[in-house]
Amino acid sequence: MEFSSRLLENAVNEFAKIPGVGRKTALRYVLHLLRQKEQEVALFTATIDGLKKDIRYCKFCYNISDREVCEICANPRRDEGVICVVEDIRDVMAIENTGQFLGRYHVLNGIISPMDGIGPADLTVDGLLDRIKAGGVKELIMALSTTMEGDTTNFYIYKKVAELNQTLETPVVLSVIARGVALGDELEYADELTLGRSIRNRVAYEQQLSSR
Repeated sequence: MEFSSRLLENAVNEFAKIPGVGRKTALRYVLHLLRQKEQEVALFTATIDGLKKDIRYCKFCYNISDREVCEICANPRRDEGVICVVEDIRDVMAIENTGQFLGRYHVLNGIISPMDGIGPADLTVDGLLDRIKAGGVKELIMALSTTMEGDTTNFYIYKKVAELNQTLETPVVLSVIARGVALGDELEYADELTLGRSIRNRVAYEQQLSSR
């Protein structure tokens, strides 16, 4: 693709870095911005700049938030004893849309994937274990994608919680969503009815291990 302007080419190259955006789509985005009024472009760039500078992560669950504590963790009607462990904010949004879960969340901000160089230290597992140590947690619902990476992450957390349970007066129950979500699927693409049923019909993680 030949460009008549280096500035245009640089802008297209930046937009093309967005996942799922090819160079032709990136060019359409850039040309669209060029047709907008200067104030509108300034608002667009200020919004993106503010997103990076001012976005916060909930100090309890690591969900993206505008405040120190997200709205879900701050809601006294949510059951703080039941924590749904998810990969990222897209899964929180998907589960919230079902209206079937009234507990709280823990966002790992990824899953273990050696091929991508992502290990346990890159996730918020330590924060999850700290929440368990603080007391009051009765159940962890593992709601990760039903992929090899998701299963690896489930097992890692299971081992960590099993070790921690030896020191707790009341052990934490570990469960996983039912296989209504097909093997290999990601939660954000599951329909609300299927996802809601998968959460309601969750099974003990050890039961799933013994059935393999």
